[in-house]
Amino acid sequence: MLDFFYNNISIIIIFVINIILFIAVIISNARINRINKNNKLFMEKLGDGKNIKEDLENYIERIVSLEEAISETHSYCNQLDTRIDKCIQKTGIVRYNAYNDAGNDLSFAVALLDEKNNGIVFNGIYSREMSNIYAKPVIEGECKYNITKEEKEAIDKAMK
Repeated sequence: MLDFFYNNISIIIIFVINIILFIAVIISNARINRINKNNKLFMEKLGDGKNIKEDLENYIERIVSLEEAISETHSYCNQLDTRIDKCIQKTGIVRYNAYNDAGNDLSFAVALLDEKNNGIVFNGIYSREMSNIYAKPVIEGECKYNITKEEKEAIDKAMK
């Protein structure tokens, strides 16, 4: 028997190491199962009896949908920012008496401009016999047509 033992010592050592490793695997599995069980109980306690994992997954889904909504809102705001530059943002009005016999400053000049001082200037001239309204385009605060001092004053008021 000693002969068998000496001849097969490497086999016996491998067999003993395998048994030790097998026992270590069983102990590790038992510890992992205990940790998983404790983790599950902890999560249920943390979630007031509900599964906290499901709650976290639901919160993550809500956060993702909120991020998408925020992105859409940001995009919409950017569109509004570009569009609002073209909207009427500045106004200027001047009332005046076009003719000495009309009285009461019934004539007017109104300038309506956007952010870049583009727009239109209206001039309403009132007399006892008739009233006329003229419109002239304004580009970057200037008009290519002849304008009255009242129209110029309305444009200047709008640009301030």
